[in-house]
Amino acid sequence: MPTDTVRHTRTWMAWPDSSTIWRNRLSGVQSDIALIARTIAKYEPVTLCANPAGVAKARSMCGPGVTVIGDIPVDDCWMRDTGPVFRTDGAGGLDTVGLNFNGWGNHQNPHGNDALVARRVAAYLGLPFTAAGLVGEGGAIETDGAGTLMATRSSILNANRNPGVSQAAAESAMCAAYGATKVIWFTGIAGQDITDDHVDATSRFLGAGTAAVQTPLSGDTDVWSNDQRQQYRTLTSATSAQGTPFTVSQIQGPDYNLIRSTDPNFVGSYANYYLCNGAVISAQFGDTRADSAARATLARLFPGRTVEQLNIDRLGAGGGGIHCVTQQQPAG
Repeated sequence: MPTDTVRHTRTWMAWPDSSTIWRNRLSGVQSDIALIARTIAKYEPVTLCANPAGVAKARSMCGPGVTVIGDIPVDDCWMRDTGPVFRTDGAGGLDTVGLNFNGWGNHQNPHGNDALVARRVAAYLGLPFTAAGLVGEGGAIETDGAGTLMATRSSILNANRNPGVSQAAAESAMCAAYGATKVIWFTGIAGQDITDDHVDATSRFLGAGTAAVQTPLSGDTDVWSNDQRQQYRTLTSATSAQGTPFTVSQIQGPDYNLIRSTDPNFVGSYANYYLCNGAVISAQFGDTRADSAARATLARLFPGRTVEQLNIDRLGAGGGGIHCVTQQQPAG
C-alpha cells in the first residue's frame, strides 16, 4: 500500500442513513459527509456508496460533482475502516485487501453490509481481492509506503478482534496485507472508545522516514493526552524498515475549553486529515488560535497543496473525522 501522498484515481466514501445508529444526529452527520464529499470533489473524483433508498438524498446533498452509487449497500459512513486497502505493484497494477471488518469488535451492530464493503468495492472495480490474515480497520494501521507500519496494540491485539493472536502473528499478517516489513507498536487505550484507539487520530506518516503526531496542551493530563505523548516518544526513538530514525513533526491539538463542541465523546483531531490531489482536507474546531496553527503546520508539511479546514462537529461528536470517512484509490 503506498502512502496517501501519491496521486489518486478517486476517493471512496459512504452515506449514513441509519437512524438506529445515529438517532437524532443523522441529518447533521449527513450534512458533514456531504460537505466533505463536495470539498474533495473540487480536487479529485469522489464515489460515494449509498443504500438504494438513500441515493436520491445523497445526490441532492452532495451535488452533481459527486458520483453516488446504489450498488454497494452500507451500514454507516466509516469507509476508512470498511473499504479495501488498495495496493500497487509499481507497474500500474492494483489489487485490494480486506481487513475483515467486524464492527470494531462487535461494538456496533448491524455491520453486515459494512463487513462486505471491501470485497464489493473490489468487485465493482474488477480488481483482485484477498482477505487479510487478521481482523482490523484501515484507521488502525498507518503505512509510510516504504515498508513501515504503525498501530496500537489496544486495537489490533484486542480480543474482540483477534483473540489469542500473538503480536508476532499480527505483525506477520499486517505486513503481508500492506506489503511491509516492520511494525512500530504503540500501547494505545482499550475500552474508552469504539475503535480502541485508532492510530490515525494521533500519528500519521508523511512519507518514508517522516511522520507527524498531534500533541496535547502541556496541562492536559487525561488518558488521551498521555497516549499522544507516548506515541510521540515512541516514534521519535523508533527506526524505519530501512533502519533510519524518523523525522517527527508535531501538530498542536486544540484547547477543549475553547472548541465549539461540548460533547464528551468529541474527537478534536487535526491529525485525522485527508490528502487528496492537490489539497489537505482537515477539520477546524473553533479554537481559532489552534485552528490557525494547524493550518500553518499542514501547509508547511504539505507544500504546494491547498489546506481546506471544515467544520465537521457533528461527525466529530460521533467519534471520527475526515480521514475516517474516506479511502483513497491510488493511481497504479
